[in-house]
Amino acid sequence: MANKSKKRRLNPNELKNLIIQLFRRTPKKRYDAKQLQSKLKVKNPKDAIQEALKKLAEKNAIVEVPRSKYKLNRTTDRRSIAKAQTEEVESKVETKFKNQTQAKSRFQSKSKPQKPQARTKSKSTDTIIGKVDMTRHGAAYIISDELDSDVYVNPKKLNYALDGDVVEVRYYKRAGKTRFDGEVLNVIERSKEYFIGTLRLSKRFGFVTPDKQNMFTDIFVPLDSMNGAKDGEKVVVRILKWQTAKIKSPIGTITETLGKSGSSDIEMKSILIQNGFELSFPPEVMEEANALPERISNNEISKRRDFRKTLTFTIDPDTAKDFDDALSIEYFDDGSYDVGVHIADVSHYVREGSALDKEAYKRSTSVYLVDRVLPMLPEKISNVLCSLRPNEDKLTFSAVFTFNKKDKMIGEWFGKGIIHSDRRFTYGEAQEILERGEGELAEELIKLNELSKKLRAKRFKEGSVDFGSPEVKFVLDDEGTPVSVYVKERKDSNMLIEDFMLLANRRTAAKIGKQESPVPFVYRIHDLPNLEKVADFVRFAQAMNYKISIHKTEQIAAVYTQMIKDAQERPELKILEPLAIRTMSKAVYSTDNVGHYGLGFEYYTHFTSPIRRYSDVLVHRIFEKNLKGVHRVKKEELEAQCRHISAQERQATDAERQSVKYKQVEFMTKRIGETFTGVVSGMIDKGFFVELLDNYCEGMVDFNTMPESYLLDESRLFAVGKATGNKIKMGDHITVRIINADLNKRNIDMEFINEVG
Repeated sequence: MANKSKKRRLNPNELKNLIIQLFRRTPKKRYDAKQLQSKLKVKNPKDAIQEALKKLAEKNAIVEVPRSKYKLNRTTDRRSIAKAQTEEVESKVETKFKNQTQAKSRFQSKSKPQKPQARTKSKSTDTIIGKVDMTRHGAAYIISDELDSDVYVNPKKLNYALDGDVVEVRYYKRAGKTRFDGEVLNVIERSKEYFIGTLRLSKRFGFVTPDKQNMFTDIFVPLDSMNGAKDGEKVVVRILKWQTAKIKSPIGTITETLGKSGSSDIEMKSILIQNGFELSFPPEVMEEANALPERISNNEISKRRDFRKTLTFTIDPDTAKDFDDALSIEYFDDGSYDVGVHIADVSHYVREGSALDKEAYKRSTSVYLVDRVLPMLPEKISNVLCSLRPNEDKLTFSAVFTFNKKDKMIGEWFGKGIIHSDRRFTYGEAQEILERGEGELAEELIKLNELSKKLRAKRFKEGSVDFGSPEVKFVLDDEGTPVSVYVKERKDSNMLIEDFMLLANRRTAAKIGKQESPVPFVYRIHDLPNLEKVADFVRFAQAMNYKISIHKTEQIAAVYTQMIKDAQERPELKILEPLAIRTMSKAVYSTDNVGHYGLGFEYYTHFTSPIRRYSDVLVHRIFEKNLKGVHRVKKEELEAQCRHISAQERQATDAERQSVKYKQVEFMTKRIGETFTGVVSGMIDKGFFVELLDNYCEGMVDFNTMPESYLLDESRLFAVGKATGNKIKMGDHITVRIINADLNKRNIDMEFINEVG
């Protein structure tokens, strides 16, 4: 038996490589997933190994034999495996084109979009399908699961592809370069058909200049397609004909007028629409929501575990209205006690296949901008029916954990319940009680806080990493204009709730994942960090005089955790935290469980926020069915849903960041000429970025505004003054003056005053 401490979790590619190596070492042996799990010195769960076997079989590297076992395909060598992979890519391309010509595209209208034609000569037969990630300078990177690295595409070779489009790309390597270069052959699917921009009118036509800085073409609008919009107004335009060699600009029609550019309200709406979120619900969705009964029937209550006499309360932000989780605590004579995590039973009201369900899936998430929330569900559901408001009976999906008097978990229960919350706390109120040690429900809050700290300590001991990224908050006036900016502090009351939500999410996933015959499920996964990025980060840290060494994946969590601790004593090291985060994979939803590296969990899901996340609604449905017996859903369909939800989550995150950036710039428009202390947070050829310490607003100092010429070092860690040799380094604390704040470009311009200390 392998020493458990030496086991590590591999990413999918590493796992497949290790499996095929074992088969090649033992070409006459036959293995199934369970046998491989005990044979290999890895932490990957059985379903991840089964998925790896399936992928290898699809490539003819191994073949399936009776009793769900596999053996090496001894007629297949490395060359034929590579050929099979190439054929697989070509097959995907061919299938994409067949689907493109046979099926209606989701962005087609009465005037069908014209597909761009390839204009460049062939340099290679290697093609992939990928997604366009446009830069601010007009070039793009094509992101594809078919390659380990992105493909760079020069602006002249984009063939009218736009940011987010799915494209077919021919790729190749130029002599002397390590990266892939490429050219777009065809646009397979447009990422969006609606754009936000400012309308400009002439006597014969109009055109819309899109707001997005990485959208490099105006949209032509005929005069008969204005729909009442006026010159200079912010509008929503729908593309009818896409740009081609014959059509110099996309042609569109105005679908909605938002008003004059410049107001904060319009800019926030623009951010939402630009990221693909509709501002209102369709009539049929509102009709369904309004028809839902507010009264809970006795028949429904009889089917559930009754927690209404158990002490229960919620802890939420000051302004929250959608309370989707509550905690309960109940003591027993032997010293043991139950902690209940009660989650709003959204799936009871949002029935599968209903208009409500389809709209919730389409949105997939609530979007939290600085000054507003765009909910996933109509207000009657999110703020009334499902919100666990105090002194009201509410339906829940509950997880109850039993602890002995030594705070060791000895049991758990999952099922539908009904609660009656006794108290609604804000985080501030709960924190005050914890700090004073007295107040309403002080004994219960203190006990839960002590338990949460033990759960947290155990999690960190097992490999969890907590970067604790700062969350910027604003105080707004009645018109939504920021009057102050601050960084939200995470205190015990916040982390108490977080720890119990993590517990419920983790145990829910384990309940499904550890079954003898696991069923397709929605896991929240976080793959291993990219070791190449980690190596770059190590070199960067060492150049900043922070000596670290990472040679194996299992070292990363411990090193990063130590770095976070060291940054408390050495503030200049805080600049390393966002850089370390960039080495990590993105957490996504998937039916293929590879564990959650950042949390150090083998099984993890999202169960605790169904009012604002559709992933949790899916989890509730599948989980409930499997509590009554084994119930399987179609894995392929569920995986497609996971991909959509993950994509919507990314869009919502982008929208939230854009709203923060807008408000930061808006805040600085009233502070032109003022001086602030900040830290050098990044360097480019043009200048260096400074993040202000008081409010986390970030701007740039142009080298042209400096008192002498500066040369940027190749490492991009420092710049040197030509005349004096003075150095400006990453992490330096400096004083700057605000000289401009441009809301259109979302830029803050600063000038250097002096170094601090």
